[in-house]
Amino acid sequence: MSRVDVLGIHVSVTNLDRTVETFARWIDDGERQLVCVSDMNALLHARADARLTEVYNTSGLTVPDGMPLVWAGQRAGFEEMDRVAGPDLLERVLAEAADRGWTQYFYGGAEGVADELRERFQERHPALKVVGVECPPYRALTDAEDAETVARMNEARPDIVWIGLGAPKQERWMADHRDRLNATILIGVGAAFDFHTGRLDRAPHWMQRSGLEWSYRLYKEPRRLWKRYVLGIPRFLLGVLRHPPRPV
Repeated sequence: MSRVDVLGIHVSVTNLDRTVETFARWIDDGERQLVCVSDMNALLHARADARLTEVYNTSGLTVPDGMPLVWAGQRAGFEEMDRVAGPDLLERVLAEAADRGWTQYFYGGAEGVADELRERFQERHPALKVVGVECPPYRALTDAEDAETVARMNEARPDIVWIGLGAPKQERWMADHRDRLNATILIGVGAAFDFHTGRLDRAPHWMQRSGLEWSYRLYKEPRRLWKRYVLGIPRFLLGVLRHPPRPV
């Protein structure tokens, strides 16, 4: 699949349909892949960290979760590129999984969030197979605890492990565990668990499509997010002007 270089991060030229088709091929073929869901903030984190850059640039997919990344790709000539938001991808893949029999494991969120996520989606899709849920402590796990987590996941044999630890923590976790886990797909989806369990509100659809979702989230959580957007947006725009996106 083609990629576009946006500030040194190679973002996949994809859309929601194409991403789901790629997941199906991987699962059918037994490929083991890592998927990064990248918005502007995640991209800026990755750009400043060589190890994170490597994770994003060697992933099976680094999907554009944010209209600025989509516009950057379209500016580079990829008109078919479209947004693949974490909450939308989670919902779409789980609906597909219920039909195809793909098994899921939810890892992340505050205490009880993963359990509630399973309940909500199994109410919506009774055939959905969720083989494990886990809400790890906020602190770093000990080596023994981490080994137990790996053993539980491998024993459960999920096709897809959804990681909701937030960027860049989830990308580092996936990089550390990709060679130890047997799941076909590891994917970090940030706050998608909280959106689907009602702990966070999503912006109206028109704001999502017009690139204004950041302003809605800033309104909702100003104390936590003001630095991300007030400082991040000018850094991103200036970077793109200095280094225009290009195919890689």
